[in-house]
Amino acid sequence: MKIISDIQELRDQLRGQNRASFVPTMGNLHEGHLSLMRIARQHGDPVIASIFVNRLQFGPNEDFDSYPRTLDADIEKLEKEGVYVLFAPTEKVLYPQPQEYRVDPPSELGDILEGEFRPGFFKGVCTVVLKLFSCVQPKVAVFGKKDYQQLMIVRQMVQQFALPVEIIAGETIRAEDGLALSSRNMYLSKEERLEAPYLQKILQEMRERVLNLSNQELNQNALLKIEEQALSQIQARGWQPDYLSIRKQSNLLPLGNQDLGKKPKMLILAAAKLGQTRLIDNLEIELEDTKS
Repeated sequence: MKIISDIQELRDQLRGQNRASFVPTMGNLHEGHLSLMRIARQHGDPVIASIFVNRLQFGPNEDFDSYPRTLDADIEKLEKEGVYVLFAPTEKVLYPQPQEYRVDPPSELGDILEGEFRPGFFKGVCTVVLKLFSCVQPKVAVFGKKDYQQLMIVRQMVQQFALPVEIIAGETIRAEDGLALSSRNMYLSKEERLEAPYLQKILQEMRERVLNLSNQELNQNALLKIEEQALSQIQARGWQPDYLSIRKQSNLLPLGNQDLGKKPKMLILAAAKLGQTRLIDNLEIELEDTKS
């Protein structure tokens, strides 16, 4: 595996590689990231990974300085996965001048859910992803479904800018107890790690409550009650939730009664703090199995 930090060197190395698959990461790699590398290999060749902790997507009180950086261990994992090039630029390389030009996603998607609680987050994500795409020029890029809103925003950015990149979604990889793998899981204490799978459990319970509604019971107020019940349950266990929300899968907007009559695909999204660690997760819902 070649490790490259310079943009021009990267472009020289990839010249003529018009089927490259790309997985952008912030490092501290786990099995979730590695599964994306394997998906990338199925859709193109060679596989390019990047590691860059992007300051632009961190808020003023977030964990940029303490975000885990484990480059040596990451390199070993990527080599085992047969990655062709690791692009690991410094801030000076990727942002040689202050990044005054930014990509600002539309407010109806970028300022809700994660965007509401992390203002500017998706502007930072879109800006760095666009810049990384410019550097790597991949045919395919792979993003995980755990960051579902991010996946949707990147996909729409690619469409609107007519970028020649196909966005592939990778399923969320979980520990045996159901906790979605995340680089931030290492912040959890031993007791918090035992409690952390409850976030997925509450989403499963919300899903069951939705599916147990009859067609007559399925309305906006019923969904709000399910959300309120779940919020009460998770708060009672000491969590600090930002949101537990049932949304339309196609655009992440709340569902009105008119939407529900068409039985759209739905998504439950969650973000909550356990101690000092903020965890996110989501669960897709198909309404075909609801009671008549």
